[in-house]
Amino acid sequence: MAVVLDDIGKSNVSKKTEEVFDDDELEEDVEDGPTITKKKRKRRKKKAQTTDDGTDTKEKDEVEKEVTNGVTNINMDDETEAEGEKKKSRRRNKKKETKVDEPESKEKKQTNPPSVPIHELFPTSEYPVGQEVEYDGRMGKQRITSEEKRAIERSKYDDYNDARRAAEAHRQVRKHIQSWVKPGMTMIEICEELERCSRALIGEDGLKAGLAFPTGCSRNNCAAHYTPNAGDPTVLLYDDVTKIDFGTHVNGRIIDCAFTLTFNPKYDKLVEAVRDATNTGIKAAGIDVKLCEVGEAIQEVMESYEVELDGKTYPVKSIRNLNGHSIDAYRIHAGKTVPIVKGGEATMMEENEFYAIETFGSTGRGIVRDDMDTSHYMKNFDAPFVPLRLQASQKLLGTVNKNFGTLAFCKRWLDRLGATKYQMALKDLCDKGKNS
Repeated sequence: MAVVLDDIGKSNVSKKTEEVFDDDELEEDVEDGPTITKKKRKRRKKKAQTTDDGTDTKEKDEVEKEVTNGVTNINMDDETEAEGEKKKSRRRNKKKETKVDEPESKEKKQTNPPSVPIHELFPTSEYPVGQEVEYDGRMGKQRITSEEKRAIERSKYDDYNDARRAAEAHRQVRKHIQSWVKPGMTMIEICEELERCSRALIGEDGLKAGLAFPTGCSRNNCAAHYTPNAGDPTVLLYDDVTKIDFGTHVNGRIIDCAFTLTFNPKYDKLVEAVRDATNTGIKAAGIDVKLCEVGEAIQEVMESYEVELDGKTYPVKSIRNLNGHSIDAYRIHAGKTVPIVKGGEATMMEENEFYAIETFGSTGRGIVRDDMDTSHYMKNFDAPFVPLRLQASQKLLGTVNKNFGTLAFCKRWLDRLGATKYQMALKDLCDKGKNS
């Protein structure tokens, strides 16, 4: 750029600009881009200060501003283009990443509270095996090593897999309920939440999959088989000892499992005694084992415990007239009983049988009696044909056969199906069943 200067100021300007150029050259070697334009501005301002003619410096400043503005605008345009290219590349990378992650997103995970059916969580239909206890029978250890016996075991895979699906649904519902239940809830509220989750996880499908029997929520001195009917105002309290007993099934393969629910830590020893006795019974059970031996082992462990309640010590006793039992397809009580005390039948457990090992510990006398209103109903598995005169009884029996078959049910479940005015018909069916 040409600049006209006086002879007097020429030498002075040239000297000062040379010094500035030297400084600028050192800095320009390191810095580039927008910083160069800033240096140029400083340099030209210093030139303008050394000249004596004010009008010339103003004109030079304006021209220089235009030049520097042009340089900065060009630099800014370059920067925006570079940033735009970076953003585009980032978007492309994100798209690639999402495409790679798509297969993982297809895998379903359980919600909280649980609502995803078990068969959707395991699309290959291979369900968790669960806990396995090493066989310890006198005559049955060869069943683990014998290839022939193992082949027979594999032939029952479908039955075992159905039971494992029902067991996994039961396990997840049980885990949810144990953390969800709080004192102050009504028993109906607890049962409805448990049954809602169970129906969702088992994938309820008529008689192919669903609930095996009504939810038992027996409190304190009530040992078993209580479920609230409609309108029951019973509330769960902090000091209650509640037995939660519920079942699931797939193709009739029933999982019958229960747990004790307490909030007051003073009952921890009682819960520990029953849990230890149950695990002992499971370990003692097996093919060719006598049922009375299982009961003896359970009682020995159960009654080795004591519980201190409010300063008084109580021995834990096995309830002698409550038992475990064998289970068959669509049949919760298949004929054999597993005692929890010494004595009883010397009947042996046989191959391909299913059992529920149930233990009941008490600080009382160790015996129970029938009391309270009936809440569980079930069609007799071997009931013969009985003619029914009441049309309401015929209609109710049709509802039972269609929805429950030989599985247990309760009045709440009849209400859920829309049944009305069934009390007399239900009593009639019960009377006919007793007399047949």
